[in-house]
Amino acid sequence: MRIMSGSLRLAGRVLRQVEAPVADLPVFLCPGILRFPSLPTLRTQERLPHRFQVSHQRHITSVTSIPTTDSPKILAPLLEKLPQQCPGCGALSQTADQVAPGFYTPTRRSIRQYLEGGSSSRRFAEDEIVKAALENAASIEPGMSVGGFSIPIKDTAPPVCDRCHNLKHHEIGASIHHPSIQSIQDTIFESPYKYNHVYHVIDAADFPMSLVPGLHKLLHLTPQRSLNRRSKTGRFYHGKKTEVSFIITRSDLLAPMKTQVDSMMPYLRSVLRDALGRSGKDVRLGNIRCVSARQAWWTKELKEEIWQRGGGGWMVGKVNVGKSRLFHDIFPKGRSEKVKLLSKKSSTPITIKWENRVEGEQQNTSWSPVTSNGTEQVEVAEDSIEAEASAGSEVGEEFSETEALATSETTGGDLKLSDTLDTSSLLPPAPPETDYPAMPLVSSLPGTTASPIRLSFGNGRGELIDLPGLSRGDLEHYVQPQLRPNLVMKTRIAPSQQVLKPGQSIILGGFIRITPTTPDVMIMAYAFTPIHSHLTATEKAIGTQMHTRESNVENISLPETAEKIASAGTFHLKWDVTRERTGPITAREAVNIKPERLPYRVLATDILIEGCGWVELVAQVRKKPGEMTRLEGRRDRRQDESEEWDSEPMDEFEEIDPSWPAVEVFSPEGRFIASRRPMNAWLHIASKPNKGKLQGRPRKSMKGAKKAEKRRKAEA
Repeated sequence: MRIMSGSLRLAGRVLRQVEAPVADLPVFLCPGILRFPSLPTLRTQERLPHRFQVSHQRHITSVTSIPTTDSPKILAPLLEKLPQQCPGCGALSQTADQVAPGFYTPTRRSIRQYLEGGSSSRRFAEDEIVKAALENAASIEPGMSVGGFSIPIKDTAPPVCDRCHNLKHHEIGASIHHPSIQSIQDTIFESPYKYNHVYHVIDAADFPMSLVPGLHKLLHLTPQRSLNRRSKTGRFYHGKKTEVSFIITRSDLLAPMKTQVDSMMPYLRSVLRDALGRSGKDVRLGNIRCVSARQAWWTKELKEEIWQRGGGGWMVGKVNVGKSRLFHDIFPKGRSEKVKLLSKKSSTPITIKWENRVEGEQQNTSWSPVTSNGTEQVEVAEDSIEAEASAGSEVGEEFSETEALATSETTGGDLKLSDTLDTSSLLPPAPPETDYPAMPLVSSLPGTTASPIRLSFGNGRGELIDLPGLSRGDLEHYVQPQLRPNLVMKTRIAPSQQVLKPGQSIILGGFIRITPTTPDVMIMAYAFTPIHSHLTATEKAIGTQMHTRESNVENISLPETAEKIASAGTFHLKWDVTRERTGPITAREAVNIKPERLPYRVLATDILIEGCGWVELVAQVRKKPGEMTRLEGRRDRRQDESEEWDSEPMDEFEEIDPSWPAVEVFSPEGRFIASRRPMNAWLHIASKPNKGKLQGRPRKSMKGAKKAEKRRKAEA
C-alpha cells in the first residue's frame, strides 16, 4: 500500500511538472492514474466556470469512455453499437428528440456498460485461471481428460430507451399517438411469411368492448368456419393465408378459480357472438382462448400452439388489454433445434465443441459434434447461427476511442442507419434470434408499445410480433393525470352489495352516475371497478358529478369534465337470471320448482365501462297477468337447462317490455358505456368453492385422554 500511494504521488508530481493531460497517457500501463483526482494544470489554460469543470473527471474512467461532445464524428460509431430499436417499446433508436420514444442518453450507466461490452476482461481473466487449474490437474493425473474448456460469455442485455427507463423505474411517461386499423393492416400485409396467424387480444375487464369490429374484412382474414360440416378450413389472399384466434386475457379478473372461468366459456362464446353481429350468427367460434398471464391459466397450451403453428404470429388489440404481458408467457423461449437436428443423425452421446477462429478482422464461430469414440465428426453449416454469433461478438468486443475516430472518418461524420433498415417500411427488421431475448416493457400507461416488436424462435421457424395498441376511447383524458392509473383493473374486485332505492343513484369515481328510471323497484348493484362506488341521493350525486357540491366523495375527473357530462342512454334489465338467483328453489337436488311457476322473475344486466370494469345490476319483478310479452315466453321455452349460459340473442327489433326495470347512465360526452348479458360474477365471489374435506380415516377424539391415561396408570 505504501508503494502504491507513493507511485500515485509521484505520478501526480510528474503530471504537474510536464503539464500533460491525464487522458493522453496510456492508462493500461498505469491504472492508478484513474483514481488520481487532479486535472490538467490550469497554468496554461484559462479557468473555466464551475459547471464545465465538474464533468472532466467523469471522462477518465476507462479507455472506452464516452465523450460528452456533441460532434457527429464521435457519436456516429456509438450509435452503431446501440440496438436498431428499443427492446422495450420497439421505437427506432435515435439521439435527436429527447421527448420522442427511442431516445438514448449516452451518459447513462446501463448504456455505457452496453457500449463497453460489459465485464468481458474480467471474465477472460477468470477463464484463464480455471483453464490453468484444469491443465495442472491433467498433468498430475495422466489418465484424466479435461477436454476443451471455455466459459460461455454472457451477453449484456440491450438497454431500453429513456422513455422506457422512466416508465419502468419512475412510472413517468407519455402515451404515443395510437395507430389506426389501416396502419395495422398495412403492417401485416408486409409479412414475409406465407402462413400468418392473428391473435386478437380482448380484455376480460370490459369484455367485449375491446373487440375490434370488422377485423376479418380489414385484414383479409380467413372467414370463420360455419356450422356446415363441409365448410372450408382456409383461404389464401394474395398468396398468403391468415387466420385468427380470439384470446381473452386477464381472465383471473372474472373468478377466483380456474374451474369457474372454464365453466364460463359457453357464456363468453355467446357474448362474443352477440358482439360480432350478423357475421357471428352461424359460425362455430371454436377459436376462443381464455387465458391469464398472472395465474398461468392456459398459457402453456397457447405457447405450444404458437410453436407448432410457426410462421408469423401477430398480437392485435387495443391499448391496455394485456398484449405485452401475455407476450412474456407465450413466447417460445430457449427452443433451439440444433441439438434436435444432431440427435437424428446419431444416437450416441454428442459433445459440442466450440471453436473461435479469427480471420483478419472478422471472428467466426463454428461448432461441430464429436461422437464418443472421437472418429466421426459431423460438420454443420455456419449460416444457421451466423446471426447469433455476430450478435454475441458485437456485445463482447471492446470499443476504444481511437476506433471511434477512425470509424467516424470513414463514414464522413454522417449519422446513418444500418443498411438493412428500410425507413419506408412499416415493419422493422427482425433482430438476431436468441434463446432468451429481451421482452417488451409492461406498463399500465396506454400506448406503451410505439412500434412493432419482432422476436424470432426456432431458428427461423416463426416469429411473434407485438403490435402497438389501437385507441380504446381515451377515458383517461377526462381524469386527473395523477389518478389515471386507478382506472386500470389490476386485481380481481370483491365488491359489496348496494341496494338502489327510488330516488338514489350510484356514482363511480365521482363522475359516472347510474340512476334508476323505473319507480317502485329496488335494484341490487355490484361494482366490479377499481374506482370507488358510492350510493347516495340523486341530487347529491348530481352535485358531486358537476363539481358544484362539496362532498367527502372524491371526484377524480378534471374540473372541465363537468361541462361535458351527458346521458349515455337508457339500459334495460332484460335478461332472465331467475334460475341462477333463486338458489335451492329451482335447484334439481332441492325443491326443483320450474322458474315458469314462480310468481316473480329476476332480471339483470351488466353495465360496461370501457377499460375500467363493469357494474352488475339485478332486480326482482313480480309477474302480473298479461304483462309479459309473447317474445319473452318464447325465449323461456327455448332455454335449455343444460345450456343455461348459451341463450338466444335478443333481436334488434324486439319490443321493450314495460316490466323491465331500466337505468340511465351519465358519463363524459355520453361515451364509454355499453351493456351485455349478465355474467353473474357476484355468485362466483359469494360462494367460492372449497377444496373439500380431507379424504381418509378421521382423527380420534382426544377429549379426556389425559384423565384416562392417569386412571389407567393408577389402576396398574
